[in-house]
Amino acid sequence: MKVLIVEDNSKISASLKKGLEAEGYAVDVAADGQTGLELGLRTDAVYDVAILDWMLPKMEGIEVCRRWRQRKLTFPVLMLTAKDMVVDRIRGLDTGADDYLTKPFVFDELLARLRALLRRPPLTADSHYRVGDIVVDPLTHSATILGTDPGLTLKEFRLLELFLRNVGRVLTRDNILSNLWDFDFDGGSNVVDVHVKNLRKKIETIRQKAGNDHEVIETVRGLGYRFPG
Repeated sequence: MKVLIVEDNSKISASLKKGLEAEGYAVDVAADGQTGLELGLRTDAVYDVAILDWMLPKMEGIEVCRRWRQRKLTFPVLMLTAKDMVVDRIRGLDTGADDYLTKPFVFDELLARLRALLRRPPLTADSHYRVGDIVVDPLTHSATILGTDPGLTLKEFRLLELFLRNVGRVLTRDNILSNLWDFDFDGGSNVVDVHVKNLRKKIETIRQKAGNDHEVIETVRGLGYRFPG
């Protein structure tokens, strides 16, 4: 497995490189964001995973990640940062990072997170979910219904993606909460019902204009919701 480390702290990068090489990984290191961006874009150095610091000279890690995703690079990115606010974690993940580890960290935990990322099935540049006239592309964060952009919020987009990954299955409110909200969220509210209602309305509005009034999200009384496909 080939790893790209983008970290400006030479002690941290040297320690990571030594530890990962001892585990059998091949490791390249960049000390600034611009160099890291360019290494990630090289066609002769295909990486299986990147460890990317947030605060970097020349270009922030979050911008490096954003540009990689714009160029359809799909290797997992583990973001390292001293920023530990929820809003920062959300921003990093929404930019395209796959996981987030705050400094200081334990090397064994970093290894475990890398192993988890590498076990995930890889996305390819044409990875998308299509069910009938609905298409969701997780890489470009885009969704269309009958070729029309429904104008989804980020949470509605994630909700639609969740439904399309689980076509025909009943998703309970707890299922949806655990996938789309953090552990500290108050699951006793009706936030799931509100988001499902808004998503359903946007999809059905487009379909009705085309003369298609098929129900897109079924309410399973006492259980949750199902996307019938």
